[in-house]
Amino acid sequence: MSDATEYTPPDVWQWNSANGGKFASTNRPIAGSTHDKLLSVGKHPLQLYSLATPNGVKVTIMLEELLERGHAGAEYDAWLIPISDGDQFGSGFVEANPNSKIPALMDHTSGTPIRVFESASILLHLAEKFGEFLPKETRQRTEALNWLFWQMGSAPYLGGGFGHFYAYAPVKIEYAIDRFAMETKRQLDVLDRHLADNAFMAGEEYSIADMAIWPWYGVLTQGLLYDAGTFLQVEDYKNVVRWTADIAARPAVKRGRMVNRTWGEPSEQLHERHDASDFEFKTQDKLEG
Repeated sequence: MSDATEYTPPDVWQWNSANGGKFASTNRPIAGSTHDKLLSVGKHPLQLYSLATPNGVKVTIMLEELLERGHAGAEYDAWLIPISDGDQFGSGFVEANPNSKIPALMDHTSGTPIRVFESASILLHLAEKFGEFLPKETRQRTEALNWLFWQMGSAPYLGGGFGHFYAYAPVKIEYAIDRFAMETKRQLDVLDRHLADNAFMAGEEYSIADMAIWPWYGVLTQGLLYDAGTFLQVEDYKNVVRWTADIAARPAVKRGRMVNRTWGEPSEQLHERHDASDFEFKTQDKLEG
């Protein structure tokens, strides 16, 4: 390890708003809203407020998978929340999610709207609401939930840990990158060993566990997350690569990845989604372009 200036923590930590790299302007040590801004409400019972980060993609994949299975009640409006602009601190969004993180869902199906925040909670809410993508048998259901909550506990090491220090930190810190790269590779090995004997995370049945894990670890394995595929040698995880490709080929996954996306190829972006026909227009634009 190369020499580095040793940091001695002060007796009392003080917030330096200029310190924080790419997201310094929106990171702060307090909760609550910073400005008044009501959330828009569309015509469907399910109102999603999100961005196509891995956590946001989990939910749009789930909704598109439900529609693929014929659940008309899963029609939804997806409103863009550009987190780099601080929209997650608007008063309406904070009411939907006091933690000010995307995604947030408001379920207007009946009576007083139900707020649902944290991506795993949204996936579980939708799975139980529509009776899909969560096995009914106790052992398989528990296995799906095991992996769903594994993802929620593990992804912060990949995103806030490895991703932050490798891709976003204003200074490259060898110790931090090494520490979180090691943990990310350990997690990939956990998945790879499990998927050696299972088609999907809960066995032979595609479930919300796959929808939670794939936008993080599947996209990482595709080399599309943090541009870190070569650095982490993701091609070595053959079973994860196979699982990744199987899920990526699903039509609902292809649609779900587009929703609330504002970067990359224009043909792969659908900033907001209010009707299934929005995808048809995007496809037509791609053909004409």
